[in-house]
Amino acid sequence: MPRILIVEDNEKLAAGLRTNLEFEGHEVRVALDGHTGLAAALESWADLILLDLMLPGLDGYALLRAARDHGVTAPVLILTALGEEADKVRGFRVGADDYVTKPFGLLELIARVDALLRRAHGVAAHAAAQHRFGVIAVDVGARTATRNGEAVSLRPREFDLLAAFCRRRGEVITRAELLRDVWGYGDDVVTRTVDTHVAELRRKLEDDPAAPRWIVTVQKAGYRLEDA
Repeated sequence: MPRILIVEDNEKLAAGLRTNLEFEGHEVRVALDGHTGLAAALESWADLILLDLMLPGLDGYALLRAARDHGVTAPVLILTALGEEADKVRGFRVGADDYVTKPFGLLELIARVDALLRRAHGVAAHAAAQHRFGVIAVDVGARTATRNGEAVSLRPREFDLLAAFCRRRGEVITRAELLRDVWGYGDDVVTRTVDTHVAELRRKLEDDPAAPRWIVTVQKAGYRLEDA
């Protein structure tokens, strides 16, 4: 039974989420403030964490950063009323895997929860493969990337996205295909998470993220990792 930790200070919302997720077959715990949520996250009990950002005691950004620093690898889905692009980018940079802005639809939330759980536990490992473009070297089997011989720190979802580009190098990959192959979403899910993660990869890998050499945008189509 998948285990989900909800860190949310709105008791009514937390109770509603718990009821619906338990109905879907999940085991659920709830923490109503940041410090309690961090303590629960550090137990490494949860397979998935639903995290509000505006929490009493310790905000969600600080909680997530501390959890990742202490080795918590469970996927994290942020639930928040903060909908600005800068808020989302900050969330991804400290270790979030997905982001839902309040108010949200319950069916969409459940679909995203299921997708993150499938991605974390239900995807077979790909055969080890090594790729190189420019000064970047990627070892898919070891899940490592280097730039000029120096290790590049990539979040789990960022590496999954990079590996998807490597496997289909030279091909145009649509956002829908990336959402399906990397996040496990269905074709009916609309989100900007692909673009945000691509921006992070460019920031970490490209010499000039504003004019990328390798991970390029194909207008009205998607993205492509250049072949040469």
